[in-house]
Amino acid sequence: MHLYTGVSRIFKTGPIEMNSEHNYLEINRESWNNRTDIHLKSEFYDQEHFIKGKTSLNDIELKLLGNIKGKTILHLQCHFGQDTISMNRLGAKVTGVDLSDKAINTAKKIAKETNSDAKFICSDIYDLPNHLDEQFDIVFTSYGVIGWLPDLDKWAKVVSRFLKKNGVFVFVEFHPVVWMFDDSFDKIGYNYFNSGAIIETENGTYADKIADISQEYVMWNHSLSEVINSLITNGLAIKSFDEFDYSPYNCFNQTIENDFKKYRIAHLGNKIPMVYSIVANKT
Repeated sequence: MHLYTGVSRIFKTGPIEMNSEHNYLEINRESWNNRTDIHLKSEFYDQEHFIKGKTSLNDIELKLLGNIKGKTILHLQCHFGQDTISMNRLGAKVTGVDLSDKAINTAKKIAKETNSDAKFICSDIYDLPNHLDEQFDIVFTSYGVIGWLPDLDKWAKVVSRFLKKNGVFVFVEFHPVVWMFDDSFDKIGYNYFNSGAIIETENGTYADKIADISQEYVMWNHSLSEVINSLITNGLAIKSFDEFDYSPYNCFNQTIENDFKKYRIAHLGNKIPMVYSIVANKT
């Protein structure tokens, strides 16, 4: 899980945009380094109960993953490794990857504390082939991940590169319709399609909205067609595509919990998709 949701966002325009877009890796690494300690202590991540054995995985991804005992899994954009370690607890041999050096160092400490043999690598996703030379039964990534990446064709190439033949890609992500809205979900504020970098400053963080932190970040919106076509173009056959009218995380503004761990925007109810999933096989 590598969420991104604006708590108090300030959209930037002008000459700073080009510099920020060019330096997006450094800006976003610093942004996630800045969040890590706050997230680790937050109720959102519930680290206390996670250490005692609570899984961080939701029903959506658990059903998609199925029985993973004995499987090798590459977990892209793993933050500080809760989902990585949760999959390891289910019997898989898991390697987690993240851009944030602080998150990866934290993940390694948590793995040691929980007696997990999950491995962790600090790397930009695009640069991962220079740091890892294996192929896996499953590549997994979830919730707030592709928005940090400007080029989904390069992303899908990396996914394909690390999958064994007939290997499975399991992907769960917030729906692009969600990212069209402003923070209050009152009006359309952003383009559904990838129209270039979105450079903003966030006050607080989705895991602790009143945290006394502020960070700049650079992101991109990606349509469903862009996601699906990037996978198809790079040798992945779509086996399932599903949409969900709720989020399993209470990470947006104006949410209510209709059912257990099913959060919807109060005034929109079940009228919009909030999450989607894709399962694909490498052909």
